[in-house]
Amino acid sequence: MTRLLLNRIDQHNAAIQHLEQRIEQKINSVQAPRDLLTSIPGVSRTVADIIIAETGADMTAFPSAAHLCSWAGVSPGQHESAGRRKTAPTRAGNCHLKAALGTAAMSTTRQRNTYLGAKYRRIAARRGKLRAVVAVERAILTAVWHMLSTGTYYQDPGPDYYTRHDPSKRAARAVRDLQALGYQVTVHPIAMTN
Repeated sequence: MTRLLLNRIDQHNAAIQHLEQRIEQKINSVQAPRDLLTSIPGVSRTVADIIIAETGADMTAFPSAAHLCSWAGVSPGQHESAGRRKTAPTRAGNCHLKAALGTAAMSTTRQRNTYLGAKYRRIAARRGKLRAVVAVERAILTAVWHMLSTGTYYQDPGPDYYTRHDPSKRAARAVRDLQALGYQVTVHPIAMTN
């Protein structure tokens, strides 16, 4: 009985190896897009292969990144009644692509030195972890559309993107935090020398 089960495991391993070889032969024709996609933090070769397989790596089919995100099912749902927008689940989309993006997004949430990790932590603090994961999925897919449209590699804005983008918000938040701890704060900007 053990020999029978071991033989079956060997057969399955051989079938998996055969399929992986066929996938590699097919994916060699789109090696450049695969290299572009793997430059995104959290996107492994497997996730890049799934993105290429599901989208075709040709972004002319999607007029904009928003169209691609909507097709994939990572756009926010919309439920409006009597002029009031209410929360709604994300739209239905390509389940295989969405699963691969979820894997990539969860991988980036643990990274401290990337823009996507900072985006996750920023949104998770306000809106919850699941919504933050969907937001990171959308950010990854938006980057995919732009990268495959222009043929450029991913350039990470860095974990301090939001601080550099609007430093006055960060300063105001620091002042509020100190005031909440019972300190009286006065802020005086210093002259920066280059």
